[in-house]
Amino acid sequence: MRRNALATLLAFLTFAASGCAPGDSVGGDAETPADLVVTDGRVVTMDDATPEAEAVAVRDGRIVAVGSADEIAAWVGDDTEVVDAAGRLVIPGFIEGHGHFTGLGDSRMILDLTTATSWEEIVAMVEEAAASTPAGTLIRGRGWHQEKWTDTPEPNVDGVPLHDELSAVSSDHPVYLTHASGHASFVNGLALEMAGIDDGTPDPAGGTIVRDASGRATGLLRETASGLVGNLRAGEMNDEERAERFRRQVELAGAEALAHGVTAFHDAGTGFGTVDGYRALADAGELPIRLYVMLRVSNASLAENIGDYRMEEYGGGFLTVRSIKRSIDGALGSHGAWLLEPYEDLPSSAGLNTSPVDDVEETARIAAENGFQLNVHAIGDRANREVLDLYQRTWDAAGIDGSDLRWRIEHAQHLHPDDIPRFAGMGVVASMQGVHGTSDGPWVPEKLGDERARTGAYMWRDLWDSGAIVTNGTDVPVEPIDPIASYYSMVSRMMNNGEVFYPDQALDRMESLRAYTINAAYSAFQEDVMGSITPGKYGDLVILSADILTIPEEEIPSAEVDVTILGGEVAYRR
Repeated sequence: MRRNALATLLAFLTFAASGCAPGDSVGGDAETPADLVVTDGRVVTMDDATPEAEAVAVRDGRIVAVGSADEIAAWVGDDTEVVDAAGRLVIPGFIEGHGHFTGLGDSRMILDLTTATSWEEIVAMVEEAAASTPAGTLIRGRGWHQEKWTDTPEPNVDGVPLHDELSAVSSDHPVYLTHASGHASFVNGLALEMAGIDDGTPDPAGGTIVRDASGRATGLLRETASGLVGNLRAGEMNDEERAERFRRQVELAGAEALAHGVTAFHDAGTGFGTVDGYRALADAGELPIRLYVMLRVSNASLAENIGDYRMEEYGGGFLTVRSIKRSIDGALGSHGAWLLEPYEDLPSSAGLNTSPVDDVEETARIAAENGFQLNVHAIGDRANREVLDLYQRTWDAAGIDGSDLRWRIEHAQHLHPDDIPRFAGMGVVASMQGVHGTSDGPWVPEKLGDERARTGAYMWRDLWDSGAIVTNGTDVPVEPIDPIASYYSMVSRMMNNGEVFYPDQALDRMESLRAYTINAAYSAFQEDVMGSITPGKYGDLVILSADILTIPEEEIPSAEVDVTILGGEVAYRR
């Protein structure tokens, strides 16, 4: 079990009383032993004051010393757990810079469509589920992506099939299948009927009910149109069942995160009810990893309740709530990203503005007034420009310099070249996901055209060189929660087709590690407590099976997490 918050606080006060600031090593002896010592490793600290070491000592959840194996041996007592790194690479715990925590857990409780290579395979999975599920029960799945199928189904609209084949194998069950991006869904005929969607149903603002040439709904719902079937999901369980499902989601998500070396997680878009659940788990010492939560609620609810939900390092450092999440457009793969010019492969559309700009700007005003960080999802070049503009207008109206607010743009996938320098100039964090670049890369040029893709898609190098803070993550469950894979994407830009996606935008290995550690901590105002192996910070460490900083580049994906240490306790061993 974790040590409680009081013990952690007392340890930190004792540390502070010694007169040492974070970054200093602290002498130890057998009378004040560490709880855990990692020794005989290549410790890459991400701390410029002590870039490398051999060993680390952790006591009461905090790092108390970093140094040579001989120096740290003084911290070993009778009850100290000693972890022999045996020459392996030791780094700070990975920080998932943008993901969906309960979404990760939920994705492990429904049909996993991420590996499907054809529409026929998905239909077969639903048919099997229907055969073993009581009639009337909602069947859910997530992870399909039409660009990753080996064949385009016929008939189709924009490469996505009509629902008839799916409906034929699930006539007694409503079916709701979420796109890999999370920005579209596909439903069967019964789900359309139960939601009251027919040929005359108008598109909701910021969404599209996709139809065939005759005007009949195909089953594909883009962006906000997915909300039209939301009641099917909401009525699935009673309160007790929802509470149990929530606990199971947290348990599954935490276990998978720790198995991949993730010790902290930026949860990108959560309601007050979920935060209440997190807080209860934190009070019980049952949050499995550290969560940095972005609130996602209506402006009216935000204004009324925001004062009751600010938490920093709550529950012994396991829960922080000090940011707000909004979305202004959709995803590129579903033609939902909001572009300055129409899509190359869909000239009739320039994407979708999923939330009115003035509504997002009102959120920005509330955030500024209450000292909250604002993090807006923007993928298309117009979406990114609109967000940068509304950030600046908000700061100007409030008479503040926003460069220290660390407001973020989540994804920042496609930028107009003129807007790239604005991130650093304004102090806006580019919260990006390396694996998106290589996962999407094979089809990005056909969506944008080669010139727009070359000069604006996943511009990690140009942003970094301009002085912007760039972070990394996976957007799990959009992609697997695998930091090594996303790290490799930033380093290599190698796509699954064996080609490199505009290699001049790659980052080097140390830069890419910074994006996953100290930069991610900075983007959450947590650089004083995590992101580097520094005395005074949380004892969150990862030991890897291979040195991803030195092995041949093509071998990086084969590296594995051997040990994950959270707050000075071994939380996972491979």
